[in-house]
Amino acid sequence: MNNVSGINLILNVIWQAIVSFWWIILPIMFYYIFHELWVDYVLAYAPDSWLGKQTWTMLEVIPPREIERGPQMMENIFTGMTGVLTTPNTFDKYIRGFWIQDRFSLELVGEEGKAHFYFRMQKKYRKMMEAHIYAQYPDAEILEVEDYYNKFPRIVPNKDWDMWGADFDFVNKDPIPIKTYDKFEESVTGEMIDPMAALVENLGALGPGQHIWLQFVLQPRPEPDAKKDYADVLKKLKGEVVPEVIGPLGHLWDVIKNVPKGFSGPVEFKAADKKDLGPLEFRLSPVEKELLKATEENLGKNLFKTKLRFIYLARRESFDGTLRSSFIGGLKQFNDINFNQIKPEEISKTYGKIFFTKSRGDFRKRKLYDRYRRRNMDGATIVFSTKELATMFHFPDMYVKSPAVARTAAKLGAAPANLPIE
Repeated sequence: MNNVSGINLILNVIWQAIVSFWWIILPIMFYYIFHELWVDYVLAYAPDSWLGKQTWTMLEVIPPREIERGPQMMENIFTGMTGVLTTPNTFDKYIRGFWIQDRFSLELVGEEGKAHFYFRMQKKYRKMMEAHIYAQYPDAEILEVEDYYNKFPRIVPNKDWDMWGADFDFVNKDPIPIKTYDKFEESVTGEMIDPMAALVENLGALGPGQHIWLQFVLQPRPEPDAKKDYADVLKKLKGEVVPEVIGPLGHLWDVIKNVPKGFSGPVEFKAADKKDLGPLEFRLSPVEKELLKATEENLGKNLFKTKLRFIYLARRESFDGTLRSSFIGGLKQFNDINFNQIKPEEISKTYGKIFFTKSRGDFRKRKLYDRYRRRNMDGATIVFSTKELATMFHFPDMYVKSPAVARTAAKLGAAPANLPIE
């Protein structure tokens, strides 16, 4: 009985606080609700919407026949793409809906045994993108093409087509890097093993009616904020204690959920955890030192907020789940158990569980398929550095002999300067 009366007393105190201070609580609550609704409106529906005025184009890049250098050339392209970063003012944000940085989409597409490399961007950035690509790959061929998505049904699954897909997420925190291209070396000769070989070979195994799409939607992150944003992650890697920040509502919930414990037993005071903060050199193991060094180096690169999305699409009579599994297995070569790993996000996988499995699975498929078409960043996102992106998306070098990769027919050269003109 005493426990019940004690709980009633606490609830009565909370209610009295709400009644007394509603004029503070309600305006704050409604401000946040209105803020979210207004941002959604100006992003998509306002007459002068910044997002609605953007026009897009898609470029297909046919790699040169001879690429002797590694993925660092592609890293230079990603670094050049960060030049689109801007700082919108209050008017641009709240009236024109300029809440997001300009985005790019890079897509590795397998089409019935052929691999394609696509770059999607706003039309105003086409020349910039071509300049960066030609600067690193002078012999590449760049073509403006129609969005390949338009060749497929607007709604999948249907009676003819089926699909499986998922978004990808990190196993560990964002700035901890995956396995990057400098780690792909043959132990005897020291030569780089191109990680794209496994991916394009899987694309080459696709048969009639079978397609694989791997999409990177990229939004550059402002440079000065990176190390500040991830300061707590670096502290944890150094073995330092990082206090948990839960906010006012979190503290209130912590009090409420511990009320029964307070009535059922004596109050316990837990001492704060303390770690031996000796010299860093002796506090960390060799693997922990390497992890800390790699993470700090990763934060020294330009960063992109990234949506990594995968779809296996096929006609029903040709659908083969082993092709999907084989390609995802190829993506696992970028994982390092001691560092970071990418994994399909469970909530985005296109299947249903327990009840109404088919209808729920079809709903997830339609949602993921539409998000791919719109190249949005809904759902979980991860942060990649330019080095990580170049590792996962670059043109295969000359030693990758897969017939799936189309290459330029011959080395391109400039016209002679003394060519007569009539």
